[in-house]
Amino acid sequence: MKKLLLNINILLFLLLLNPLVTAAEENRNILTLEELSIKVMPEYAYHPNDVKKDHPPLLIGYQGTMRNLSDQPQKGHIELPLPMEEQNFRIGYVADYSSDLSKVYEIEYIINQEKGTISWTTSEEIQPNDVYKFVVEFYTDTIMVEKEKKIVSYQFKSFTNIGLFNVSFIEPLKAQNVKMDPETEKKKTHADEDGVHSYFFKGLKAGEEKSFTLSYERNETSTAIEMMETQKQQPIDSAANEKSPAILSIAAVSGAGLLAGSAFIYFVKSRRRKN
Repeated sequence: MKKLLLNINILLFLLLLNPLVTAAEENRNILTLEELSIKVMPEYAYHPNDVKKDHPPLLIGYQGTMRNLSDQPQKGHIELPLPMEEQNFRIGYVADYSSDLSKVYEIEYIINQEKGTISWTTSEEIQPNDVYKFVVEFYTDTIMVEKEKKIVSYQFKSFTNIGLFNVSFIEPLKAQNVKMDPETEKKKTHADEDGVHSYFFKGLKAGEEKSFTLSYERNETSTAIEMMETQKQQPIDSAANEKSPAILSIAAVSGAGLLAGSAFIYFVKSRRRKN
């Protein structure tokens, strides 16, 4: 009996030291990550605060969809791991959407360098069975440069179970001899565009890893955004926008969304002229 009482006292002491343990265990499945879309965009734009531009930038955007599985509204704390150990990592933009998806809120966030995570509080309550969408954009200088050849190696380790997971690589403008490893499927759909390499996975498990490599040759040193700025006198073909659903997904995933989207329209337009 004394041993049992001792064990109970120790347990109560631990809970008093960390009273959030039980709450975290109880609520860990309230929000589930239904979908995560990642856009990998080499040489598309520099970070707004970049002064030195002596290395080609890599822009990566996450767009996540979570669902409230509880029977109560939730205004929760979101914590997301990011590759902060990578060379010259910097956050570009963090935002979430209103419940009807009509508004985008740029939100304040907290960086935990020790844990390698970014965290924030949802802008609105998430109603039962409603979805919550967020956007996180960041930049790194991890493109390997071998004279004219550029190599983008991207690895993703799932931090939770994900219902649907997709990664899209967007070729830089004027890239040549482009190769993807692994190769994407050859079949085309109405949403496909030349220069976009997409991978789709269903049911990614926590801890599961995916690796991709994009290699290409490019003499051009300007980013897509800079090239677009020099081509302002050429109006963007609205028909290209209508025929390119991928443009909308790129624009939606990035804080520089309108810029990235416009650059992609110009990219599509340039390739069509070339063809």
